[in-house]
Amino acid sequence: MRIGELAAQAGISKDTIRFYEKLGLVTGRRLTNGYRDFPPETVTWLHYIRTAQSLGFSLAEIARHGEKLRDAPNAAEALSVLLKEKIQVIDARMAELAALRTDLEVRVGTGCPLQPAD
Repeated sequence: MRIGELAAQAGISKDTIRFYEKLGLVTGRRLTNGYRDFPPETVTWLHYIRTAQSLGFSLAEIARHGEKLRDAPNAAEALSVLLKEKIQVIDARMAELAALRTDLEVRVGTGCPLQPAD
């Protein structure tokens, strides 16, 4: 399918598809007339990309894990592993933010809040 049809079916812009192609997230072959031609399963993959982004995955993470998911014997199981790993990253970040918040609270109301904490 051509890029315009793909964009319409996926609900994203042609520019976004071109950007994803530049990043290696999607690939289309070039026809003799120069048009891009994408396989129909690209629509499903583009929906996956958008969903993964909404769940906090960066495009770099999606690109890195995309091949693993496509080649996995059980894609659902492989995806569950990735989601668990993302939860661990979020939990670690939340702990870091909680510690930062505590440090900031300690400094509020001190004479010079930018002095090293005791």
